Amino acid sequence: MFHFKIVEKLQKIDEDIQRNQLNYHSKRVLVSKEFTFDAAHHLHDYEGKCKNLHGHTYRAVLGLSGYTDERGLMIDFGDIKEIWQQKIDIFLDHRYLNETLPPMNTTAENIVVWIYEKLAKALLDEQRSNGARVEFIKLYETPTSYAEVRREWMEVE
Repeated sequence: MFHFKIVEKLQKIDEDIQRNQLNYHSKRVLVSKEFTFDAAHHLHDYEGKCKNLHGHTYRAVLGLSGYTDERGLMIDFGDIKEIWQQKIDIFLDHRYLNETLPPMNTTAENIVVWIYEKLAKALLDEQRSNGARVEFIKLYETPTSYAEVRREWMEVE
C-alpha cells in the first residue's frame, strides 16, 4: 500500500539548499518538446492521392541539447514554445503550406528541414538558449509516418 506524505516544510533557497547546489552536473542533456498543427497542402510531380489538395494534423518533435546553467536548466520549455509560436507555427498552423513556405514541394522531407533551419536560426538569435542546439526534428504527417532530420546530417552536407 502506498502512503502519501504531506510536505511539512518547503525547501528554501539559501537556507535548505545553496545556490551552488542547484546545478547537479555539467553533462550535455537533451530536452524534447512536441507540437501539433493542422495544415493543407498538395504535392507537385506526384501521382497518387497527395497530388490533390488535402490536410493533415502534423506532429513535430523537437530535440534540443546543451549544458545546464547555474540553476540546472538547459532551456526553459516555455522558451521553446515561444520560439515555436513566433518563428515557426505562424507559417504552418491552419495554413496552405504551398503558399506560406518557401518554394518547394511540401513533402514531409522538405518541411522537416525547413523547421530545423528556422529553429536553429532562432536559437542562435535567442539570448535565453545558453548555446542550445537542435539535435533532431521529427515531423509526423500521420500517426505512423514521419520524416526526420538530425544535426549531424545537416552539418555534414
